[in-house]
Amino acid sequence: MNTARTNLLNFDAAKMAEYVAGLNEKPFRAKQLMQWVHQRGISDVALMTDLAKSFRTTLAEDAEVVSLPVIQDHWADDGTRKWLLDVGAGNAVEMVYIPEDDRGTLCVSSQAGCAVNCRFCSTGHQGFARNLTPAEIIGQLWFAEHHLRQDPNAIRRLDEDCATQQSGRVISNVVMMGMGEPLLNYESVLIALRLMLDDHAYGLSRRRVTVSTSGVVPMMDRLAQDCPVALAVSLHAPNDTLRNELVPLNQKYQLKELIAACDRYLPFAPRDFITFEYCMLDGVNDQDQHAKELIRLLKGLHCKLNLIPFNPFPESGLKRSPPARVKEFAQILQDAQIVTTVRKTRGDDIAAACGQLAGDVIDRTNRNQRQERAMRSEHVVQWQER
Repeated sequence: MNTARTNLLNFDAAKMAEYVAGLNEKPFRAKQLMQWVHQRGISDVALMTDLAKSFRTTLAEDAEVVSLPVIQDHWADDGTRKWLLDVGAGNAVEMVYIPEDDRGTLCVSSQAGCAVNCRFCSTGHQGFARNLTPAEIIGQLWFAEHHLRQDPNAIRRLDEDCATQQSGRVISNVVMMGMGEPLLNYESVLIALRLMLDDHAYGLSRRRVTVSTSGVVPMMDRLAQDCPVALAVSLHAPNDTLRNELVPLNQKYQLKELIAACDRYLPFAPRDFITFEYCMLDGVNDQDQHAKELIRLLKGLHCKLNLIPFNPFPESGLKRSPPARVKEFAQILQDAQIVTTVRKTRGDDIAAACGQLAGDVIDRTNRNQRQERAMRSEHVVQWQER
């Protein structure tokens, strides 16, 4: 038996067709495989009963359907659920399910750790380990969808316009806002996005799939051509000087270039606006002058501003803006006709809220070693000085 099996979760429709053709099977078998794997959640080829027996025998020897092993499963008081997933070599990633009355949203990771190293994000503080494969990305949706279908408490009423309502689907929205910068793992993320949208897989609309980016401008332009889904941009500062400190990627792609890329994306976007995420940091980016700078920066761009309460962690040296300050900040923006919302914090009691995903297993098991390395690292010294 072939020990290096082919994981079918790595294939979008085009790659699945190539795989099936390579086994000398008819093209329609690819669609059947997609439906068995993604729509029905079947990993045992013996149960794929409308496939020819000879084809099932070949698949049993050559292929598999394997998602990431679950290390931990946490429930928050508000119903949010977080899974810690093993990606090997002592690394872990996290995904989060957020149930609401009219939707079920899955927050998916694209990398083990993150290289962007935003100052307010505990994931970035962990550092970068590696990119996830397409199977490891879409496998998060595959596992969560079919696992939650078995849980009657997870079933939620979906919007009437949700294409998946009739199938009894639990997850109606997917956001690429977990660990990692999706556009720095572009090829794998692209395959996963195509599977999310494919009618033979998950059949989600482009409006219900969101990619969040800290501003990888060339890949934003590529995404607009390859697979334009809803776009959320991690902004967090209204000027280059401050954003250079909070989002180091800004030193490569500064705000003028980033806003221009957003403007180029809009004609292809499934929504008529770009969402900007803005983490509210006490005394850092939450003053009236920052709001006024934002108004000038975003003038003329169809956008929505999402103010995010900061979720503190000790290494950041930052504090959450008081609710009154957030309210005043939002009012300045709203008075300037910028659509502004304040994100409701979900799952913070299990460290599942925005900016908290950090693969806590690796933190616990390697903390002493990492602290010793940090003491010797010039990069960490420079980081602490900032």
